[in-house]
Amino acid sequence: MGPANHARFGGAVKSEALFREHGKQVAALCWRMGKHGLEVLLVTSLNSKRWILPKGWPEPELSPAENAAREAFEEAGVTGKIGIQPVGHYHYLKERREGGGIPVSVDVFALAVTKQVDDWPEKGQRSIVWVPLEQAAAKVSEPGLRAVLKDFRKHHAAQRQPAQGRHQLQSLTKSKG
Repeated sequence: MGPANHARFGGAVKSEALFREHGKQVAALCWRMGKHGLEVLLVTSLNSKRWILPKGWPEPELSPAENAAREAFEEAGVTGKIGIQPVGHYHYLKERREGGGIPVSVDVFALAVTKQVDDWPEKGQRSIVWVPLEQAAAKVSEPGLRAVLKDFRKHHAAQRQPAQGRHQLQSLTKSKG
């Protein structure tokens, strides 16, 4: 059984109702295929310096996916192709400067990174690192984010499978013709 604040109540998780009534953020799960397979980009948070995904408060004139892509550029200097649907969700308690915390729900969007620039708005304020997916899951402290990262491998494999199948089929048809 999970922590008391995550106990089931009437078919819903109590904490989910609490988080829906408070803050809503978006995050970018920035990924690429590297030397060791699937790699994920992590950044440090501004205050506590823990490892997180680029994330932040959405701006109303942008879609949630566009906001996630904006955060990835501002916090890590990366751009690429952003998915329009979230690949996961998690909850955390955002620390406030004056003490206490705000419950926040985060929608996570996958960003296939195609470019990393040398200069970006928050360069020098955060550290960034590319790590294998399993290592990324071990580095983050929020359990919900860890679960999203662990689930991403399955999501990523499912998304890539049809494209590989089509490519193989095209290759077979070309070789016969």
